[in-house]
Amino acid sequence: MQYWISKALAVSVMVSLTGCGVFTDEAHHKRNYRANEAVKAPAGLAQPAQDPTYKMDVAQYDNNPEAKNYRPPAQVITIAQGTWVEEGDTEARVYFDKNDGIEDLDVFIWDSIKAVLAEKNTAALKEDKASNSIETGWYAIIKPEEGWFWETETEVSQQRFIFTIEEKSHQRTASLTSKLADYKSDSVPLTPLLQQQLEVRALNQVIAEFDYRYRQLEVDMRKQQGIISLEMGFDNKGNAALVTEQDYNMVFDRFSGFLERLSFTIVEIDQERGLITADYKKPESSVWDSIWGEELSELPIEDGQYQILVSRTNDGGTSLTWMDSEGSTLEPGTMNDLQQALENALRQRGINI
Repeated sequence: MQYWISKALAVSVMVSLTGCGVFTDEAHHKRNYRANEAVKAPAGLAQPAQDPTYKMDVAQYDNNPEAKNYRPPAQVITIAQGTWVEEGDTEARVYFDKNDGIEDLDVFIWDSIKAVLAEKNTAALKEDKASNSIETGWYAIIKPEEGWFWETETEVSQQRFIFTIEEKSHQRTASLTSKLADYKSDSVPLTPLLQQQLEVRALNQVIAEFDYRYRQLEVDMRKQQGIISLEMGFDNKGNAALVTEQDYNMVFDRFSGFLERLSFTIVEIDQERGLITADYKKPESSVWDSIWGEELSELPIEDGQYQILVSRTNDGGTSLTWMDSEGSTLEPGTMNDLQQALENALRQRGINI
């Protein structure tokens, strides 16, 4: 999936912002305090005058040098589209607004929770559809500490959570809360602050998964929206052509831009004749193209210059007649292969023309 990079980046940013940092707070270390002795005059010089009104005793500090590790409460990170929180809410709760393309908001949230549990190699112990709640199995919110050449295999703690979805009556908004159901650790006792941090962190992981899944949904929707339907047919002169029901002006204005995204270089656009002249060169794919999801479609035609005549059809649609550099129309078999390749390119790249 081309979204693994963005998802990993989103999760790493959330971890850094939730307040569950790994850096200790050494504000109370004794080296941060300096107790000065009173000013001593060198031998042979008189002690400077000092107004008793402003005389201060030399301070003595007896601080514990051990770091106290003070941390702020964790924050719910609303990175997913349509998510928000209520100011002053004391619970680990986030609100989701129903975005375009989501049929059932509560089901979409439910599936995001299940996906997080699968990623954590655990499952739901209890699923109550009536109350829209899931009680999870054991898993570790905080992963073992990782280094450059090794990692600590011991988990600090494990937790179980109860996620509850509450959907508004209009079904356009739903809230998700996370509550710590159980906790176990051999070295770190559970405190109210730690509980709050764990609950928020568990919630943020679901929000990140929701965001990831909705971005995938958006890609699928774009592939289905605004797609021009190209069919095999004939122009008004009886030549084999690609035919669409869409308006001539819209197709002519946008088709050159579409060609440029398919490895064509536009040479000339003759608006009076409706003729587009373009050079085609087969694309060269690379590893980076596959990683970023930018693999270019290769068309079933040879490298060279082509002319595309855009014309109005008798029934109000638009025809695209493809010709070589000499002005000869392409063979019907080539046109049929070209039609299929262009349709696939439109759907794969979600291009709206």
